[in-house]
Amino acid sequence: MIGCDCVTCRSTDPRDKRWRPSVYVEMDDGNAVLVDAGPDIRAQALTFNVRRVDAIIFTHGHADHIMGLDDVRRFNAIQQRAMPCYGDAATLNDLRRTFFYAFDPSTPRGGGLPQLELFRIAGPFCLGRQEIVPVPLFHGQRPILGLRIGPLAYLTDCNRIPDESWPLLEGLDLLVLDALRETRHPTHFSLSEAVDVTRRIAPRRACFTHMCHNLRHADTCAKLPRGMELAYDGLVVNL
Repeated sequence: MIGCDCVTCRSTDPRDKRWRPSVYVEMDDGNAVLVDAGPDIRAQALTFNVRRVDAIIFTHGHADHIMGLDDVRRFNAIQQRAMPCYGDAATLNDLRRTFFYAFDPSTPRGGGLPQLELFRIAGPFCLGRQEIVPVPLFHGQRPILGLRIGPLAYLTDCNRIPDESWPLLEGLDLLVLDALRETRHPTHFSLSEAVDVTRRIAPRRACFTHMCHNLRHADTCAKLPRGMELAYDGLVVNL
């Protein structure tokens, strides 16, 4: 947190050093999918040796989930093709407005411009051989998307799961779920709310994400129920 001297911000535990949340999913068929492209995407890709992205799926259009999109131009150069980007209608509109120059025919084309292809998510779809199932969520009053990818569900930036989405979350090996802080928040699950949601879904394992500096990694994990933990930058899970 900028200008903060709390125990988490001064911590020497590398799990307390947090970039904006995103996940990189490597499929069985070799396809690599990035979920969200926040402002830290360049540093994350360099740190964790990410060299290939076949598609990007956006959960919603807030700044901490889209503002690294311009750095996709490097993957355009490596892979010699435009980047498929998937999102709901509102998110695609956010991308068009925020990165208007990338879609403006009058902008000179060249290597300094991200090459993007936008695809609206209207239901389950496939990337390669893998089915992606959108999971409707609410981030405050805004409808956004979680994702079900095989045995994984990724539900970030949410504070309510509508009735129709619960059946999409059965039989999970891994649940990744928003858990912002101890106290309630108008657009995010609190830690106790995330624990309650996890108990209802009953995955084999749960990793909480999108934590602010109120949650120190070691102290928080020590008091969580068995099978639940805070995620951290660089965490790798094989499913």
